[in-house]
Amino acid sequence: ALEVGVFASYIALSRAVFEGGDTRIGWRESRQINLAALAATRLFAAAGAGGVALTAWALRRSGMESRTVAHRLIAFLVLLYGVYMLSLVIDGLGIYTGVFPGESPFALTIVPAVFGAGVIAIFLAMSLLPGDVERWVGRWTKGSGRLGRLARRLATAPATAATGVRTAISLVRTRNPWLLTAITYWGCDIAVLWACFHAFGSAPEIPVVVMCYFVGMLGNTLPLPGGIGGVDGGMIGAFIAFGAHSGVAIVAVLAYRAFAFWLPTLP
Repeated sequence: ALEVGVFASYIALSRAVFEGGDTRIGWRESRQINLAALAATRLFAAAGAGGVALTAWALRRSGMESRTVAHRLIAFLVLLYGVYMLSLVIDGLGIYTGVFPGESPFALTIVPAVFGAGVIAIFLAMSLLPGDVERWVGRWTKGSGRLGRLARRLATAPATAATGVRTAISLVRTRNPWLLTAITYWGCDIAVLWACFHAFGSAPEIPVVVMCYFVGMLGNTLPLPGGIGGVDGGMIGAFIAFGAHSGVAIVAVLAYRAFAFWLPTLP
């Protein structure tokens, strides 16, 4: 039931970000795109790059302009992973300072918190880039030959990212309640892990479960199909470092991965 909540939240967030304009994307299309993106992510992990590429292709086929696709995709990722990074900061500092219960190893509390704060700072700084940065670079490099063309191409990436971040901020300002599914997406998935611990013993404190979950999820950045091995090993190692029973941690994480990774491939 919680895993259904995970995908319902993901589809709802996608619909909230990509709706409108000249696209033909409704609830049915949003479900199809996201389930297909899931399959692509299983084949090509790399922080979900396979799913992002397939989603971009589907949005382009729906009639959305290429620039709009890029901006909306970045806004979607900023909203979703903004919750991730903010959780690292709040949970890491909370556990280390004793506000939240649980052991407080420096490497698994402060280091992830600093990482999350750094990522948030970088993206907020990106939002301050002017919208005409490409034009500005083009004006200053006009007539510079190959070097100028290279500079203009490189300028498109930060300009697109800046517009995507500003799009995410503007979406938050609309107070669309469907955007809260960025929180329920992570919350339901963490609850699956928590429930798997209870299936085989007792679960660590909830803040510890949250922290180990997010630390383990960094394994998705490894170029492994679906993050197999990277996510599992990262989560298990984090739980053991926090003092969880190794046997329970291993079987609970593997059971969680069965629900979170294998079960959703059926639909």
